Amino acid sequence: MKKHIICLGDSNTHGYCADPADCADSALLRFNEEERWTKLLQKALGEDYLVLEEGLSGRTTVFDDPLYEHLSALDYIWPCLKSHEPVSLLIIMLGTNDIKERFGMNAYAVGLGMKRLVQKAQTIECWAGGKPNILIISPPPIGEGIAASPVAEEMGTTGPSCVEKSRKLAGEYRRVAGETGCAFLDAGETGCEFNHIDFMHLTKKGHATLAAKLAQLVPQLVEK
Repeated sequence: MKKHIICLGDSNTHGYCADPADCADSALLRFNEEERWTKLLQKALGEDYLVLEEGLSGRTTVFDDPLYEHLSALDYIWPCLKSHEPVSLLIIMLGTNDIKERFGMNAYAVGLGMKRLVQKAQTIECWAGGKPNILIISPPPIGEGIAASPVAEEMGTTGPSCVEKSRKLAGEYRRVAGETGCAFLDAGETGCEFNHIDFMHLTKKGHATLAAKLAQLVPQLVEK
């Protein structure tokens, strides 16, 4: 059987494209199978791996959104892992939506949300070899330009702003990874770029950069 790699995330895993000029199928506002980081990772890893896309726009770690249903990963993690078992590696890249102003959460609270999600995942009987194997990815910090973007009001740009909170996520996630025995990657340090429309979604180049980094890292985590 192939090694199952689950990529659990939000719109940056689903492949939302905020800039129609940056994606091949511009009318769909979504990067296609030749552009998304998940599909690029599959291509790089080869036939011994099965990379499973589990991206949902608006998804949070554990917080229920009062405006939209079923966006908490905590509620979805059990059926997600069980439906794809045996799981060789779970990659979680969440947190950007958690810092929306309407949730009222700071970076520390989002970190606690990630910790709770990870701890639940670790209890689920789905793991290849019987041992949980999780990689936490901290998304790149939101850009300052969001203050003048169409999503400024939704994300929150005043005291403390979504930009400030997003900059602190990597530190919180690194701590959580250490406490829970997970691997950690700071996507902000890989050079993954955001577009200049909403300053919070990956460009086509950003998808390629993330995929290239993970293509190096994933085999090390699965084969260890």
